[in-house]
Amino acid sequence: MTTLNQRTGAAATRLLGVGSYQPERVVTNDELSLIMDTSDQWILDRVGISERRFAGPDERLVDMAVIAGSKALADSGLAPSDVDTVILANCTMPHPIPNGAAQVADRIGVKAAGAFDLNAACAGFCYSVGTASDLVRAGSAGRVLVIGAEKLTDWVDPTDRANAIIFADGAGAAVVGPADEPGIGPVVWGSAGDLVDTIGMNPTGPTGNKVLYQEGQSVFRWATTQIAPIALRAVEAAGITPADIDVLIPHQANLRIVESIAKKLRAAGARPEMVVADDIVHSGNTSSASIPMAMDHMRAAGRIKPGDVALLVGFGAGLSYAGQVVICP
Repeated sequence: MTTLNQRTGAAATRLLGVGSYQPERVVTNDELSLIMDTSDQWILDRVGISERRFAGPDERLVDMAVIAGSKALADSGLAPSDVDTVILANCTMPHPIPNGAAQVADRIGVKAAGAFDLNAACAGFCYSVGTASDLVRAGSAGRVLVIGAEKLTDWVDPTDRANAIIFADGAGAAVVGPADEPGIGPVVWGSAGDLVDTIGMNPTGPTGNKVLYQEGQSVFRWATTQIAPIALRAVEAAGITPADIDVLIPHQANLRIVESIAKKLRAAGARPEMVVADDIVHSGNTSSASIPMAMDHMRAAGRIKPGDVALLVGFGAGLSYAGQVVICP
């Protein structure tokens, strides 16, 4: 019987650095009210967003991913040559092939990288961090650059009041690498495929452009009832309690959903002073980019610090979900 070699990797992993990028153009609720039947107060009451960022027509998803990924590498203190794998989480590339990850890796200077896109929509970053951690622990990768990047404005009808007020553009990234002590807990993930039709993309919409659609109320009910238990499963899998969580960073889908998750975690034992990400107020919903972008913004604002215990949980189209506990870099 032939015996094959198998690799053995790092005993533990952690986040080594983070970075993010947002386009320059700020779009306020008042600006949206000029092209659709809405108002600043209507939007604030329903989704909690006051402004969001839109990329320019010549600014591509890959461009934003390169900037965010480069910032994460710089934050980690690593050179591109120290990374051998790039994962690009997204659901808004204009074409299925060529994938974005290979383009991003080459432009950053990560040569001959293992590179692939991962589409779990708004859960994509958490899926990618879990995958990257497992690759490093298995020995299949040394260090992995994980990027969540989206240009949702390519896919949203700008006159659609239900969706154009929510979605935005941006990118966030993190470097996953070996560690002496575990800094990334086990990923808890899954899907509710029976609800697949609640969020999707039509090949063409009424304006002739590709259009994202969602059944907002159905998604809201699912997220406010199902995601907190998933988050608590991630806490349990990490071997800690809700009281140990310093920071909650859920996908920034809707401020009311974020607040509902936080309330249920506190009812389960999380501390009243647990910091809760609310980046959606100024960034909108950026799908797979929202969690790393929120982490980077919160760190820059002094709301979180290195060593804090953060609970990440992503959820969205599929319907897919994933969460893990990490130590903030």
